[in-house]
Amino acid sequence: MNKSGSRLPAFHGTGVALVTPFTPEQAVDYAGWRRLLDFCIDGGVEYLVVNGTTGESPTTTAAEKTELLRIAVEHVAGRVPLVYGIGSNDTAAAEEALRTTDLSGVAAILSASPAYNKPSQAGIIAHYTRLADASPLPIILYNVPGRTASNLTAETTLRLAQHPNIIGIKEASGLMEQCLAIAARKPKNFLLLSGDDMLTPALIACGGEGVISVLANAFPKRFADLTRAALSGDFAAAREGLFHLLPLNPLMYEESNPVGVKAVLEALGVCGAAVRLPLLEATEGLKDRIRKAL
Repeated sequence: MNKSGSRLPAFHGTGVALVTPFTPEQAVDYAGWRRLLDFCIDGGVEYLVVNGTTGESPTTTAAEKTELLRIAVEHVAGRVPLVYGIGSNDTAAAEEALRTTDLSGVAAILSASPAYNKPSQAGIIAHYTRLADASPLPIILYNVPGRTASNLTAETTLRLAQHPNIIGIKEASGLMEQCLAIAARKPKNFLLLSGDDMLTPALIACGGEGVISVLANAFPKRFADLTRAALSGDFAAAREGLFHLLPLNPLMYEESNPVGVKAVLEALGVCGAAVRLPLLEATEGLKDRIRKAL
């Protein structure tokens, strides 16, 4: 059992793709960061993801990344496991980051597939194999073709699942048939994690083990409860929790992620809504619709 009270195996249940709070002046809000860490842990989530793309990792500096991780390790103090995001469309740069980053207190790495380059499936396999060979920690793949412009096919995922240092995938393709193909043939200990909040119960019903969630930043208890309900086979309770969040979900992405969820966190008093360019803070119209949905 971790200190949030969960009895689930490692990386089953709800992980949170944490936002990075900023001040109105665009500095990292480290006080808000600590509040967010506590808010999610107190909500009962199973683990936290630091420096994922929801954390605006493309626009945080190396020094900020180091400090965010240092504070997370210190402040979380083992209450839940931490996953850290390391990825790049430059394989050598990602490999160097894996070798040089102080990963003390981190349990695993989440690594998004290379964006923009549009590598072949063979190139994706070579990329992840090189990272897995170099990494001192187990790697969770991240497939999000809507962002990267390339898809990890089921065959590619299953091939990579044979690597002893690759332990799972955050699947955000939205392709349920692809997810089914992975679930049907994956090694028993390979984690199939939802990268789409609204598909979490469906993916669990097909053999998934949980979710790395955006909405859980703002609704950690509700999301942790519905995910655990699905994992226990209580899909009626899981649906009830999910349907409660359904009206909010499209608002989270209308002006790009994490613009929407930061507006929710502001409304809840957890941290501010500021984001960094090229993203813009939620418009007043979006904030108003979010407040009404809340």
